[in-house]
Amino acid sequence: MNPKRCAACKYLRRKCPKDCIFSPYFPPSDPHKFACIHRIYGAGNVSKMLQQLPVQTRAEAVESLSFEAKCRVDDPVYGCVGIISLLQTQIQKTQTLLAKTQADCCCSNQT
Repeated sequence: MNPKRCAACKYLRRKCPKDCIFSPYFPPSDPHKFACIHRIYGAGNVSKMLQQLPVQTRAEAVESLSFEAKCRVDDPVYGCVGIISLLQTQIQKTQTLLAKTQADCCCSNQT
């Protein structure tokens, strides 16, 4: 086995070509990252997405895909939407509490 293969090529059990689209973003030290992405999106789809993006934005796209795939693996029904919903609920509760606190402060200053 070639120790220089990226995590994607190791996972797919293939040689890692010099111009591998995955190697800059999936180091051999983090195989779980590609495994999650492959499980949700598939290697072919990820390869096509990366090829369509400018090189300077690919790393950020991989991080986004990785986060979304991990969320979907952890919560197959809601994925990252569940996290967003939870955070929106927390924001609304905090805004309500802040408004009540500000109203209490205003009322106590008037007396």
